[in-house]
Amino acid sequence: MTPPADPETRTALVVGVGLIGGSVGMALRSAGWHVVGVDPDTDRLAAAVESGAIDEAGELGECDLAFIATPVNATATMVAEALDAGAAVVTDVGSVKGPIAVAVDDPRFVPGHPMAGSEQDGLAGAFADMFSGAMWVLCPTETTDDAAFAEVRGVVASLGAQVIVMRPERHDTLVAVVSHVPHLTAATLMRLADGRAEEHRSLLRLAAGGFRDMTRIAAGHPAIWPDICTQNQAAITDVLDELIRELTGLRDVVAEGEGDRLLDHLESARHARRNLPTTAPVAEKMSEMRIPVLDRQGEIAAIATLAADLDVNIYDLEIAHSAEGPRGVVVVLVESAFAERFQGGLMVQGYRPSIRPLD
Repeated sequence: MTPPADPETRTALVVGVGLIGGSVGMALRSAGWHVVGVDPDTDRLAAAVESGAIDEAGELGECDLAFIATPVNATATMVAEALDAGAAVVTDVGSVKGPIAVAVDDPRFVPGHPMAGSEQDGLAGAFADMFSGAMWVLCPTETTDDAAFAEVRGVVASLGAQVIVMRPERHDTLVAVVSHVPHLTAATLMRLADGRAEEHRSLLRLAAGGFRDMTRIAAGHPAIWPDICTQNQAAITDVLDELIRELTGLRDVVAEGEGDRLLDHLESARHARRNLPTTAPVAEKMSEMRIPVLDRQGEIAAIATLAADLDVNIYDLEIAHSAEGPRGVVVVLVESAFAERFQGGLMVQGYRPSIRPLD
């Protein structure tokens, strides 16, 4: 590993230089990092250097921060190897968090998942602005070091992402609903249409915008999905069961010609779709909460876990350590509408937070 020309330049390691890893590398380089790529495919490494995704190909070793961007079945092993090789802090980008968080019990590891991607496969689809405005979930555990968490959160935010903090298990449950099962549903619908097209050659020519929009994610790289479904099996099967029940109920409504019930079904779905949040709320709708804490490991995880349990999103987080004694302050940014709920939950746990609406 060649040291950066400027000794002040920080070094990041990206393990797996495909679509997400390549985009992480490009974004880090744009932010001034020296990026070293690790990948078993030497041709891909060469392409990553040529495309500007990394500065150089290298091996696991000392670095300020390592991003593990491998298939999820290999992530825990690679996180452990990166830590053993001397990475100061390690995070990952996998779409399943629970099993990985359990497998790697190290305070320097911060489980993460950027909610971003591309219809293109591999390095060819990578671009530096992939994470600008995207949600990036971080899932600190009870053993995660607060300084390691703050490091990863700061770097991710510097790439333009909106950071959301939640427990690993909660992440897996929610992502099953908003990502994993939608992908499987789109793939199934596409297979259904393709099968009918063998009988009716003109069918796919008639595919309108709605069908194309709904099935677009089925064009994603299929090789990652067996690992995802294995790692998040319980949550995915639960959501599939619920979806099947909903579709069966809808089938009965259509079969029985119950127009009013069908209209209610569609109206409620329309209302929910129109109210989907797309970005963080504007500053006028946010509040800063200052939470005095003991300066000890696990405070961030405890606060983040409570927020997740109360359905309160933390949009920003900062740790202010005290120079006088073993106390500090965790400063979080939440929606004003949920600030009092969060404050009440914190007080039950013994914290004494203050709230200040942003101007």
